[in-house]
Amino acid sequence: MSIVTLTSDIGLQDYLVAAMKGQLLQTCPGTRVMDISHRISPFNLPQAVYIFKSAFAYYPAGTFHIVLINLFDKKSDYMLIAKFKDQYICCADNGFITMIAGNTLQEIIRLPLNPAEPKHTLNVTATFATAIKSMCDGTALAELGPRAENIIVKNNLQPLTGHDYIEGQIIHIDNFENVIVNITREQFEEQRADRKFAIMFRRNEMITTISETYSDVAEGQKVAMFNSAGYLEIAVNKGNAAGLFGLQGFSREQLVQNATYQQLAYYQTVRVVFE
Repeated sequence: MSIVTLTSDIGLQDYLVAAMKGQLLQTCPGTRVMDISHRISPFNLPQAVYIFKSAFAYYPAGTFHIVLINLFDKKSDYMLIAKFKDQYICCADNGFITMIAGNTLQEIIRLPLNPAEPKHTLNVTATFATAIKSMCDGTALAELGPRAENIIVKNNLQPLTGHDYIEGQIIHIDNFENVIVNITREQFEEQRADRKFAIMFRRNEMITTISETYSDVAEGQKVAMFNSAGYLEIAVNKGNAAGLFGLQGFSREQLVQNATYQQLAYYQTVRVVFE
């Protein structure tokens, strides 16, 4: 039985997610359709990459992932299907796939869209569903379309580093308003080099200890840890760190304008100072 996941910035306010699932179940009977998330902020590729990639690692080989983020970034007559770590990612040619896999893709093709049909979300999903059905029936990926050349390349924003600091951006705020920063445990430890540290953010707040759980501090106290995806998280035990400290991720305007790291405001970044 095939597994198909859905990830989008559509939200759950209307019919689209349910309609997409119906399409998949009609085209691919017996398929298990699962959600990763439909609450990605509009156009927010860095957040989408964090959420998708953190979940992707737990799915078995052969899983198909349909990613509908910033789907119509540019006018196009094709979508992409890429094989990565023996799973398949179906998405638009908008840089998402290179942010996920860099140059380590096993295979990637352009999947043609029907020129006679309107280019909207449901028709794109239907095209992916038909391709998935064909692959489940034994069609090779290379038979579905031409090899994708010269795809759009985008890189994840990496932390800024210096001899005595590492500065990361806020890439996600979860349902509890815990703040996720794009600094991994590996990056932190490499830059730290066994030195003392202070994690600093808005309002001159400071944390000097990495905890294992929220309960390592008293209720209402701030805490820093590395979450299950391996990223630095700033939280308040049974509180809301983002709201309390005025921390924010990317704004929609920044994302539309392809903002650079230097355009991030101080309430969108977290700095770790080493001594």
